[in-house]
Amino acid sequence: MHIVQPGMELDVLKENSKIANANYRLMKEHGIKSVDFMGSIGAGKTALIIKLAEKLRSKGVRVCAIAGDVTGADDYTRFEKSGLEAVNCSTGHECHLDANLVSKTLSKINLDDYDVIFIENVGNLVCPADFPLGTDYRVVVISTTEGDDMVRKHHDIFLHSDIAILNKIDIADAVDVDPEVIAGDYRKLTGGIKDIYKCSVKRDQGLDEILAAMKL
Repeated sequence: MHIVQPGMELDVLKENSKIANANYRLMKEHGIKSVDFMGSIGAGKTALIIKLAEKLRSKGVRVCAIAGDVTGADDYTRFEKSGLEAVNCSTGHECHLDANLVSKTLSKINLDDYDVIFIENVGNLVCPADFPLGTDYRVVVISTTEGDDMVRKHHDIFLHSDIAILNKIDIADAVDVDPEVIAGDYRKLTGGIKDIYKCSVKRDQGLDEILAAMKL
């Protein structure tokens, strides 16, 4: 059994915060806006990033993606095939990206070549919440296929995110999910301050609103 020593977790989070701040300053020095996309496997993060990047690139915005995954390079390959320049970042065995991994990945990128960096976190709705990476925005992506109780089950990641996105609204009826239930749970959790952004990557619905929310 793995035993965490008292104070060890706080030390890890403190160090992560320190490196995240350094990542933020580094990207700002190069005029880069950055977004951390969190969400479950299958929520549609990769497809969403590709579509958002296509819209930005059509306006002359230079975009790079960091593909975070435990093993393999499937998402990285999808980015590359779409024409989006990307860098693969494998955690080895960890269930989330951390600021140190992102720092090492940023050192492999010519930051002067880009205006925006999209980071796709590991598919997980728990671990990434506690590990900010130093981005301008933290985004959580869920889909209608995951059920209508996702906000109620995963408070932390929604509370640690700047923007929440409900993807695959085009098939909500087919999976017997009411998007308004999810939206209502999110408004209740955030005290009515925020609304969840509803989108369908497949049908190109809601993407312009998401970019506007990120001020991109």
